[in-house]
Amino acid sequence: MMRLTQGRILALKTLLHLGFILPLAYLWLSVQSGAAGGDPVQYVIHFLGMGALHGLMLSLLVSPLAKGLQMGGLMRVRRLIGLWAFVYALLHVAAFLGLDLLGDVALLLGEIVKRPYILVGMATLLILSAMAATSPGAMQRRLGRRWQQLHDWVYLAAVLAPVHFWWSVKSGWYEPALYLSLCLGLLAWRRKRIVFYQQIVTSFNRGLNRG
Repeated sequence: MMRLTQGRILALKTLLHLGFILPLAYLWLSVQSGAAGGDPVQYVIHFLGMGALHGLMLSLLVSPLAKGLQMGGLMRVRRLIGLWAFVYALLHVAAFLGLDLLGDVALLLGEIVKRPYILVGMATLLILSAMAATSPGAMQRRLGRRWQQLHDWVYLAAVLAPVHFWWSVKSGWYEPALYLSLCLGLLAWRRKRIVFYQQIVTSFNRGLNRG
């Protein structure tokens, strides 16, 4: 078993940063060179959305890998991956608003109401935004137990993101179905924690009904 020293963790973080930055450089070069296809706006929006989905899935993969390989140090890169997933999701929405809707915020609000896939996507962004805002260690100490409860919402984001992808495509279901299956598979590793929170929600709803 390889021990993750401080130097190796730093090297891994550097590789992860490059792994998220280089695709953005590739996207920029593709647009500039005219290699983004016949509809570069949709190409950019889709590219960024897939980057966010990949980042979210990778962040969920860290914990099973750390346990399976007995490398607890891997957990130290999960925050970095989660923040990059948020950056891609934010750029995805910014590209949709700025390039597709030409910056019309009122139109965006109308689209959220009319189109369920956009509503689901915005809900995912809100979850990732809350997690990113509370990711610093100071916020973790300040929130205490509530911090973990807040960050467990990533499980909902892991379902909403591939659903958003599935509902947004106009044709072909194989690829989004594959991503949804992979996300559900990643969540299956955490079924005990998820069942625990489902029980809490069920008990809460029963209490409301009795009241």
